[in-house]
Amino acid sequence: MRRSLSLGVAVGLYGASFGAAAAAAGFSVVQACATSLLVFTGASQFALASVLGAGGSVGAGVASSVLLGGRNGLYAVILKESVPAARWRRVVAAQVTIDESTAVATTSPRGLEPVGFWWTGLTVYAVWNLSTLVGAASASAIDPKAFGLDGAVGAAFLGLLWPRLRDHGRVALLGALLALVAVPLTPPGVPVLVAGLAVLPSLVKR
Repeated sequence: MRRSLSLGVAVGLYGASFGAAAAAAGFSVVQACATSLLVFTGASQFALASVLGAGGSVGAGVASSVLLGGRNGLYAVILKESVPAARWRRVVAAQVTIDESTAVATTSPRGLEPVGFWWTGLTVYAVWNLSTLVGAASASAIDPKAFGLDGAVGAAFLGLLWPRLRDHGRVALLGALLALVAVPLTPPGVPVLVAGLAVLPSLVKR
């Protein structure tokens, strides 16, 4: 529980960055908070804000968001046996099935996986949404460009990507190259989808 709480608070505070990035992309405070409440997947939320902020269509933004959040469905398969949930709890479990709750659950002692999962997921959810409100409300009251908040989305993506470069550097490089080729040829939001094709060679090898 202590590990879950400490991780949950640390990660949840990052929601303020999304709130600021969403405000810089033109979201209202209500829209930013609704995105965190309903989507609740950091990478997907930043993708949506990035595409819409760049003038992309809602369809492209949602597609990019779904692409980046799809891994959470695989987490559910991994956790199905160790974190059983009754039917009415599955909806809540699905909402808090994220990187952090999965990581703590799968590294918890045998029999304590549900404790790690629920405490981590719910802590991140609560703190993330409160932080989103603070970040969005604060950013909406100032000029985003004056404080460099218009670059928050890109900076946040780099922050999410950096820890994974050690294990997935080739995929990231190929994705970046595909996106660069697609940028001048496709509407905003589509390059993110094209970059997702970079994962295909690794899937074929498996």
